[in-house]
Amino acid sequence: MSDLLINLSVVFYQPTGISNYAKNLFPYLKSLHPTLLTALNYPEFNCYSIPGNLTPADGTKGHFARLLWTQFKLPKIYKKLKSQLIFSPIPEAPLYSNCRFVVMVHDLIPLRFPKRFSPLTPYFRYYIPQVLQQAQHIVCNSQATAKDITDFYQIPVKKITPIPLAHDVNHFRPLVEDTLTRGRSDAGKQEDTGTFGRKDAGNIDEILSASSLLRVSASSSYPYFLYIGRHDPYKNLNRLIAAFASLPNHHDYQLWLAGPQDKRYTPLLQAQVEELDIGKQVKFLDYVPYSELPKIITGAIALVFPSLWEGFGFPVLEAMACGTPVITSNISSLPEVAGDAAILVNPYDIREITEAMNKIATDTQLRDRLSVASISRANQFSWEKTGLATAEVLKNFM
Repeated sequence: MSDLLINLSVVFYQPTGISNYAKNLFPYLKSLHPTLLTALNYPEFNCYSIPGNLTPADGTKGHFARLLWTQFKLPKIYKKLKSQLIFSPIPEAPLYSNCRFVVMVHDLIPLRFPKRFSPLTPYFRYYIPQVLQQAQHIVCNSQATAKDITDFYQIPVKKITPIPLAHDVNHFRPLVEDTLTRGRSDAGKQEDTGTFGRKDAGNIDEILSASSLLRVSASSSYPYFLYIGRHDPYKNLNRLIAAFASLPNHHDYQLWLAGPQDKRYTPLLQAQVEELDIGKQVKFLDYVPYSELPKIITGAIALVFPSLWEGFGFPVLEAMACGTPVITSNISSLPEVAGDAAILVNPYDIREITEAMNKIATDTQLRDRLSVASISRANQFSWEKTGLATAEVLKNFM
């Protein structure tokens, strides 16, 4: 018998956003004595073994298998364990069953930026609204996502609880606090040491070697702006690249784009870079190992994250936790995360993005202020707060 089932069928060993959310959350639900539905092993919890081929690691086949398992197998487990409630870290649950459930919604980006022939379009248009209508309650990650749920699906506001997410405080933190500000203060003065990165984040050549980025080490002496994320059009990288090209003295800087390349979008961005003749300044780093992210974040002049929409915006919070100044969008959830600790820009205005980057590059006092404010702002977020708030919601429906 288990009153609460936590459905971890989407979670696998690689650190995806949803996997990180679920793994950081469920330790704070221990007081509810849940049973974890999982293919992995968590010795400190009561676990119920489920198939291991239901995750994004198995691609479209895995998603389809998970939906079938959720619809037809999960209700039987629910009945067998005499459960009262299922909690799912994604908006999936068995429809038209006797199962009671609470689900988490991260964003509705496939509805805001639909792609032709994408299976996510019918998934978000037809399946998810049924799940949300039949749910006992809905948890989401920001006020912006809550408003989207209401606007797109006409779900009553009282049925939704926004609970901000968090970051790994042991991983994302200032690496060298006493030299952090000093290093950035010399962002435009390469003659002082020859390498901005070495002052700010240790030996950048070692970092690049460790993270398989040797192809950019030859030019690592340049101060760099950093973007972290995918290359999808809504991430707005075309405007970011154009803004960087318009930066005064842009040849004295670099723009590092960290994130998996995508054959649908990356070649277009690379062509734009070549057309603007900034190929030596813009570096496509591809996937950067999680272990190396704090190093390249700490070494950057600023994280520039001008996304057209985010459900939460982990890169912004993680950069702030490292004490790195942030430039981000003034729409969606991003102002909720950044508060007054970042420069907020209109992501559709290339000139505004350029001006913000130029301010960061040339204004020592601004960089120092944002660095201190970023750390303070990031400290307001914690997985403990997220977990305990979620536990309170679940208690109300058990």
